[in-house]
Amino acid sequence: MRKLCYQKYLIVYVLFLFGIFTLSAQQYQPSEENLKAREWFQDNKYGLFVHWGVYSILGDGEWVMHNQNISVEEYAKLPTFFNPINFDPQKWVQMVKDGGMKYITITSRHHDGFSMFDTKASDYNIVDASPYGKDILKMLAEECHKQGIKLFFYYSLLDWKRDDYYPRGRIGNGIPGRGEGKWEDYIAFMKTQLRELLTNYGPIGGIWFDGHWDQVDWDGKNYGDLNVDWHYDEIYPMIHELQPHALIGNNHHLAPIDGEDFQMFEKDLPGSNTTGWGTSPDDIGDLPLEVCETINGSWGFNLQDRKHKSKKELIHLLVKSAGYGSNMLLNVGPMPNGEIQERHVKSIEEIGEWLATYGESIYGTRKGPTQPNDQFVTTRKDSTIYVHLLNPETQLLQIEHFPVEISSVSFFDDNQELPYKKNESGLSIDVSGLELNAIDNLIVIKLKE
Repeated sequence: MRKLCYQKYLIVYVLFLFGIFTLSAQQYQPSEENLKAREWFQDNKYGLFVHWGVYSILGDGEWVMHNQNISVEEYAKLPTFFNPINFDPQKWVQMVKDGGMKYITITSRHHDGFSMFDTKASDYNIVDASPYGKDILKMLAEECHKQGIKLFFYYSLLDWKRDDYYPRGRIGNGIPGRGEGKWEDYIAFMKTQLRELLTNYGPIGGIWFDGHWDQVDWDGKNYGDLNVDWHYDEIYPMIHELQPHALIGNNHHLAPIDGEDFQMFEKDLPGSNTTGWGTSPDDIGDLPLEVCETINGSWGFNLQDRKHKSKKELIHLLVKSAGYGSNMLLNVGPMPNGEIQERHVKSIEEIGEWLATYGESIYGTRKGPTQPNDQFVTTRKDSTIYVHLLNPETQLLQIEHFPVEISSVSFFDDNQELPYKKNESGLSIDVSGLELNAIDNLIVIKLKE
C-alpha cells in the first residue's frame, strides 16, 4: 500500500513538474518596449531589404555558391577582391527616406557564411578578409541613427562553409571542402555573433532569421519533422534581454514560434502559396505581418536578371500588402562596388513619389473590411476606409458585405462626392464620372462615429 501511494505521489509530482515546464516554455510576454515597437512596425508599413555580400562579385545571385557547387577553397578567394569603394551609407539612407521607406533590413551573414560586419567569432568577415577592411553594418547603423531610420539585421541560420554546421541540411551538400564538426559549437558561434549584433551597433529594429527550412523534412509540398535543435529557447530570450524592443522574425514558412514578434511571408501575400513556400491561412498568427519581395527576380545582384517589375506592379504589391494589414519589405541587391542598380533606385523613387501623395492610405492603417483582390483593396485608419480601385475599367464599384455605416464617399484626388448605395448585400459606388488612371484610384469612405 505504501509503495502504491508513493507511486501515485510520484506520478502526480512528475505531472506537476511537466505542467510547470510546459507553462514556462510558453510564457514569452513581450515587454512594453516590444509592444510599442510592434505598433511602430505596423504603422510604418514599408522598408528596404538589402541582400549584399561577396556573392555580388559573381553577379549570379546570393545562392551562387550552392547553385554552382563552388568549393569552400575557391569561394574563399572572393573576399580578397571584394572592395566596395563606392558604398555611401548617407546616399543609401537618403534614398530610403525619399522613397517613403521607414526601415532597412540588411544581410549581416547569408548562407555562404561570410559576415558583413566586424565579428570576433570568425575572421571570415569584411574587416579581416577583404581589402575594404571596414565594417559595413557599423557605417550603415551610424547613418540610420543619424537620419532616423530603423535598422534590422538579417541573419542566416544555415551555413555552407563551416564544418560545425553539421548535420547538414537539405541544401549545399554538393559544395566540396566541408568537414564534420559539432552542432553545439555552431550554436555557440551563432550566439556570439548575435550578441555582437545586439551590443555593437546601438539600438536596432530586430533580427530577421532565415534558413530554418534547411533542417526540415520536405516532400516538395509540405514540411515534416525538424531534424535539429536551433536552441530558440535560448537565442530568443537572449535577444529580448539585450534589446527588449527588438523584434524577432523567422522566415521558416510556418506558424509563429513562441518568442517571435512578427511573421513574414516570402514572395507571397499572407495566406497565399503561389511560389511553393508560402504559408497557409491556418498558419497566420496574430503578430504583425511583413511581405518581402524583389524588384526584379533576384535577391542578390544578378547581372542578367531583367525581370524588373513595373511601377504599377510594385505599387499594387504595396497596396495589397497593406490591405492584409502587412508591411512590404522591398529588396535590392547592391553591386560589388557598393552602388544600387540605377533601375532599382528609380523604382524606389517612383513609389516614394506615389506615397508622397497617397501615403495616408498606407501609413498607420490596418487591413480593411474586405479581402484584397485584383479589382480593389481596402485599408482602414480609425473612422476612415480607403478603397484602392486597381481596375481602371470599373464603372460601378461593388463591395460585398460592407458591415459599417457610412457618412460620406469621395474621390481622394479632388474631394468629389460619389453616388453610392448600401444595403444588406453590400456597397455600390458609382465611379463612371471619374477619369481613372491605370495604376490606383483612391476612394475615401468616412464612417459614422
